[in-house]
Amino acid sequence: MAGGIGFYICDCGTNIAGVVDCAGIAGRAGEQPGVRVARRYPYLCSDPGQEMIRRDIEELALERVVVAACSPRMHEHTFRRTLTDAGLNPFLLEIANVREQCSWVTDERGAATEKAWALAMGAIRRATYLEPLVTSSFPVTDTALVIGGGIAGIHTALAIAGAHKKVYMVERGPSIGGHMAMLDKTFPTLDCSACILTPKMVEASRSGLIETMTLSEVTSLSGFKGNFKAVIKTAPRYVDIDRCTACGDCVRECALAGRVPGEFDAGLSKRSAIHIPFPQAVPLAAAVDPASCLYLNKGKCKQQCVEACGPGAIDLEQEGHETEVEVGAVVVATGFDLYDCSLVPRLGYGRYPEVLDALQFERVLSAS
Repeated sequence: MAGGIGFYICDCGTNIAGVVDCAGIAGRAGEQPGVRVARRYPYLCSDPGQEMIRRDIEELALERVVVAACSPRMHEHTFRRTLTDAGLNPFLLEIANVREQCSWVTDERGAATEKAWALAMGAIRRATYLEPLVTSSFPVTDTALVIGGGIAGIHTALAIAGAHKKVYMVERGPSIGGHMAMLDKTFPTLDCSACILTPKMVEASRSGLIETMTLSEVTSLSGFKGNFKAVIKTAPRYVDIDRCTACGDCVRECALAGRVPGEFDAGLSKRSAIHIPFPQAVPLAAAVDPASCLYLNKGKCKQQCVEACGPGAIDLEQEGHETEVEVGAVVVATGFDLYDCSLVPRLGYGRYPEVLDALQFERVLSAS
């Protein structure tokens, strides 16, 4: 770098200088290889401070600028504009945060100064590797992807659709609703959980701008901000949701009726291999659990569910598929997994039926 680096540290009144030895740091910085000039100034973000930097860039032909001051969130745009006005690429700027990360977190002058010097040195070294960048404009895909169909995902999808944007909402389960559908009441108002959630689920299902993809997962995501490509893998439901009437005949006739631990009741009750997730499920249709279905696992079932289905909605030969979508934004709202209480043996969870986790206790309390 023929012109070298310009290093500038800000007193910020007493915000920085009251704890950090700014003059000492400026002196040490000036001795570093590649540093052409090192200055201390009371307020670098002021017009005179910016003018000093502009003048140095022009007169000393500086090629990089390092500013040790406050958080980049405060004035990075200010100093980038200063570089631009001086004819230097604005991305040849490096900022060391010596206020929020040093002077504001300790009263120990020596420790604050040494940390500020470490940050300043790191910024100087990093500045030597900076390369000029050019801003560019490109079209943005006017569609969003929401990963997760719980209350957070549903609310987000509705908000985006409310702005007249297309939304793909991907949920790995057979119904949207997530954990909130399992709750009895919500904190802190103790309002009915289903009374809040169910209308939002129905609204999302009826929105022409929200495409709900259940039993689905995002398997790959590529691209960049504003232009992503997502591959969504949808597992077979083995039930045609357009033909299913949720009558429950298949559930009652299943060979494993009442023998499979049910997810909706957190394992406290039993369901069939083919089941309706819960009474307010969206979509309200049966789904076959491939992990427990005798036909899909062993080919030994007599397919009583198929015979019992009047509308002919069950297709045990159904296959999954992949969908590629283009979106401009991605929201991850994947919720949470419960901690495995059996990992704490002294609690007796899994050994004593009276020991429940929080979600199981919610199901016990629930009116449903």
